[in-house]
Amino acid sequence: MQQEEATVDVQFTDLPNALIACRAPEELFTESGLKVSFESLFRSFDPEVQFHYFRSFRRVRISFSDPLAAAEARLRLNKSDFRGKELRLYFAQSVHIGSPRLEPPKPEKQFLISPPASPPVGWEQSQDATPVINYDLLCAISKLGPGETYELHTATPTTPSVVVHVCEDDEHDDGSAPSDQDETARPPRPKIMQTRRPDYTPGVEQ
Repeated sequence: MQQEEATVDVQFTDLPNALIACRAPEELFTESGLKVSFESLFRSFDPEVQFHYFRSFRRVRISFSDPLAAAEARLRLNKSDFRGKELRLYFAQSVHIGSPRLEPPKPEKQFLISPPASPPVGWEQSQDATPVINYDLLCAISKLGPGETYELHTATPTTPSVVVHVCEDDEHDDGSAPSDQDETARPPRPKIMQTRRPDYTPGVEQ
């Protein structure tokens, strides 16, 4: 059984049509004669080539009208000698994820944006679960007396014990309610004075 050979179609229009020259000599950005000799290296591959100089980064962007011309120029001139220095050429890659334009977020994520937009189609609010009432726990709490301690969990060599301390009531130790003398001994609570509304004065009609 013969195996069919897989063929791959290469779309040359998807190749980058620009090169980036890195580590360009500092004199290239100041001397016009050096620029002419530098540009002549690439004009032999494409007469309509354009150059963009970035002195701060010591880089030059060379834009060709044809991706094949850019590929041939890199094949011939990469790592070649230019005025005593090695010329490094790289393809100018432009990465586009999906579309080159900025797209809005997907509809199913819009309800998370603040301020929130309309929820997506089919979205329903989740219902809260019915609370579970532990009657055994309520019964145990009702049996707790004031001023007593209850050990819920006994201590182990690796864990501490859990002890509940019940707060005492405002009543006296004998169970009697506080007398009037105790009330008079306490300092009176300060009263909150309301701010008086200012007197009404008729305004001047205009």
